[in-house]
Amino acid sequence: MRTLVLATTALAAGIAALPAAAQTGPAAAAPFTGPRVEALAGYDNLQDGGDGDSEGRDGFLYGGAIGYDVQAGGVVLGAEAELTDSTSRARSYNAFAPGDRFSVNAGRDIFLGGRVGYVISPLAMIYAKGGYTNARVESRYTAGNTEFRDHTNLDGFRVGAGLEYNITPTAYVKGEYRYSHYSEVDGFDIDLDRHQLLGGIGIRF
Repeated sequence: MRTLVLATTALAAGIAALPAAAQTGPAAAAPFTGPRVEALAGYDNLQDGGDGDSEGRDGFLYGGAIGYDVQAGGVVLGAEAELTDSTSRARSYNAFAPGDRFSVNAGRDIFLGGRVGYVISPLAMIYAKGGYTNARVESRYTAGNTEFRDHTNLDGFRVGAGLEYNITPTAYVKGEYRYSHYSEVDGFDIDLDRHQLLGGIGIRF
């Protein structure tokens, strides 16, 4: 019985020491370093920022991302690629002629860019990001009895900021706001703005 108690005590002590051991070494010194993969979901709003009477519509954003970060002291530099889809769309009235209507339904979105972070604690980091975004949309233009429909890809830029928090040595959650801008749709000069607020959960390897 005494042997069993001693063995149980030793096992409990060993388990209790695991978190401390996990926090030592290179990973503890740079917890935001390494490759990562994450799932994303949140709010998406697409709207025409041009001169016409615009109507933006809220939608649901979903997708995933991969990235790689390097931490040097309190600074984190990273690169990332993201693929998302959305249920959002936007409409613009009187954009080119009185009584016309131009609508855009959002599709898949590809983002390639980088981020710069600052570690505010061993578990948390704030960051800013920016880069290139390519969005696929279905556009529809109606003027009187004339209607044009097309699918096209839009080139634009994205900037954003967020907070990342480590819930385990390898898993994290994050919240992020970002703004994207596209200046041309099917050859028409339309200022298309996109606002997104999302959450994510990821694993760092």
